[in-house]
Amino acid sequence: MIKLIGKKVLLREATQEDANTLYYWKYEEKNQEAKKWNAPYIPERRLTREKYISSWKKEYELFPSVPRILAIIINGKTVGTVSCYWVDEHTNWLETGIVIYDPDYWSGGYGTEAYRMWIDFLFESTHLHRLGMSTWSGNIRMIKTAAKIGMKEEARVREARIVNGEYVDSVKMGMLRREWNKKMQQEL
Repeated sequence: MIKLIGKKVLLREATQEDANTLYYWKYEEKNQEAKKWNAPYIPERRLTREKYISSWKKEYELFPSVPRILAIIINGKTVGTVSCYWVDEHTNWLETGIVIYDPDYWSGGYGTEAYRMWIDFLFESTHLHRLGMSTWSGNIRMIKTAAKIGMKEEARVREARIVNGEYVDSVKMGMLRREWNKKMQQEL
């Protein structure tokens, strides 16, 4: 079982209990604060608990021993996920993401640590050429998190999304393997 241990955060393959907790945060929790920031422009289809849990097992590995999603554990609580998906396998390009559902763990450095650990794990464990992320211009925390770990803004597509009835920009950020290697050398 993969476990990535940071100072504040643990990333691990989800247990059945983690998947149940994440289902609660994603579909049942009353306030749904995370949905206001995490791609609110994409209509979400509600899955049954069984289908949600089985989706964790389906197409689980990107590469041998490299999962496409890990649970975020903080202070023993399952609060979110880090994930990735292929944009183009031919050019070794993944999009990545992070969501912390519990607002008690926002703006405390947890997301930055979890996202940095995830990006490092993906580059260390694969031959990927680039990792990216996409969000919308109002998701300032995600944009700052990506910048803190070394991603650069690569594109801003003007008024490409609708959030709360208003057009907003789509923001794309990314990091190349050579940029990550350079960053890792500077941190030594």
